Parts: sequence; structure tokens; C-alpha cells
Amino acid sequence: MADKSAHKAKVRDRILDEAARALRSGGTEGLSVANLMKRAGLTHGGFYAHFENRDDLVVHAVDRMFEDSAALWAHHLSDDKQPADPAALVDSYLSDRAMRNHDRGCPLPWLSGEVPRMPPAAQARFHAAITRMRNGFATALQASGHDASQAEALAASIVAEMVGAMSLARAMGEGQDALALLEISRNTIKQRLLV
Repeated sequence: MADKSAHKAKVRDRILDEAARALRSGGTEGLSVANLMKRAGLTHGGFYAHFENRDDLVVHAVDRMFEDSAALWAHHLSDDKQPADPAALVDSYLSDRAMRNHDRGCPLPWLSGEVPRMPPAAQARFHAAITRMRNGFATALQASGHDASQAEALAASIVAEMVGAMSLARAMGEGQDALALLEISRNTIKQRLLV
């Protein structure tokens, strides 16, 4: 029985990984259950053993995308072994590599414009993730010497700027202009981090 449960969990993970990729590359409109299951090497009918419907899949795929990006935030902002490093997070989030990594990373630059058309549960996941990002950044700023009210406002602004900069860089075609935008954004944000 345990083997069967483990197999079902692996299959579900494979579906969620494919769904997260599909959402990043094509948005919610590009997420076809039939195509998704084919890419995952599974039958269309098998989908319903794991999800109630397409909206349920979207909600769980959004969770998967934020799980992927949470590791980056935790590494730089909440590691008990070393002090928080908001500047390193800015460098990583706005890196050339992150811009070109279409399969992983934060879903906000890819999907922010689509959130209002997503199922309410998926919208709630985005809202909760944005709040976690802002709070994590504010906590790190406080640890580096910013007072609480200043840290909260600065964190909200910086998270918005990071997401916006990455969205614009990707919209610019990921060429030299996009790279220059990311560099300018990294530098100006890090200047604002100084106490």
C-alpha cells in the first residue's frame, strides 16, 4: 500500500512540475490538461485521480511555483547558519541567469498580469506569497539596522521593483537592453538597502 501511495505522489509531482512549466511558458490559457498529461507521459483520464479539475491543477501548480522560488528567498533571508543577505537576494533574483531560466524561479514576473483571471484559490496563493516575500525582506532589513516601519515600506517597494524589473527585462527580449535594465535595477536597489 505504501508503494502505491509513493507512486501516486511521484506521478502527481510529475504533473505539477509539467503544469508549472506550462504556466510559466504559456500562462493559464496555454495550460491544456490533455497536452500536459501527454508531456508528462500519462493518459488524460489519469488526471482526475490527482486533481478535481483544471482550476484545482492551477492552484496546486501555483503552489509548486512558489515552493521553487521560496528556496531562493530562504537561502538569502532566513538561514539560521548565516546572517540575512538582502543584497545577495537582489543579485540572484535580478541575475541574467534568473531572467533566462524559464522553467524555474519566481512566478510573479511571468504571471502577475494573469492573476485576476485565475481561480480565487490561486489568487489567494499569489497574495499570500507576496506577503511572505515582503515580510521576509522586511525582517532581513530590520536585522541589518532599518527600523520596523522603514523596513516594511522599503521591503514593499523593493519587492515590487524586483518583480517589475524582471518582468520588463523579459518583455524586452532578454537581450543587451534587458541585461542593462537588470544591472541598473540591482545597483539602485542595493543602494537603497544601505542604512
